[in-house]
Amino acid sequence: MTWRWTGHRAAALAAARLVLLCALVHLCLSETAMAQGIGCVLQTAAGSQRQILRCRDGLTIEAEAGAAYNLVDENRDNRPDAVNLQGRAIFIDAPAQSARQGFQIMTPQAIAAVRGTQWAVDVSGTRTSVLVVTGRVAVRRVSGNTRGVSLGPGEGVDVEAGTSPLVVRRWPAARAAALLARLGR
Repeated sequence: MTWRWTGHRAAALAAARLVLLCALVHLCLSETAMAQGIGCVLQTAAGSQRQILRCRDGLTIEAEAGAAYNLVDENRDNRPDAVNLQGRAIFIDAPAQSARQGFQIMTPQAIAAVRGTQWAVDVSGTRTSVLVVTGRVAVRRVSGNTRGVSLGPGEGVDVEAGTSPLVVRRWPAARAAALLARLGR
């Protein structure tokens, strides 16, 4: 009886391992298929867990390890129109020739829209921070009637819930470097 139990137990353990492996492979394939389904190739940065999405029109989205985000293709043209970022940071490189009208990053607190630029967006708790590296980015609150702002190179804004005006600031080099380092830059 002990032999049969061991045999069944070993078979059950092997089956459980196979199911887990299949689930992990499916998860990876699903994530890759999702990226490819909207014209992007998903890569993992060497030596880190950062994800890099390279889209066929030159758009590149780099996500910090552990970032909670998804791509949005509202018009179903197999190209991302937006990124929905719920936590951590992403870096966007949208070359002028590839940028499309209305490409944006949506967070719980803010919407950042752009054409032809590089910028980083960080969601931490109840705050969204936006830093522009090159080009210009328009930032506004998700809700409320406050005016949006336009950011240029080296400028940033912190968006929190409320109705106070958004304040554009030149970010100190240390703050900008710390955010960009999290994104491998």
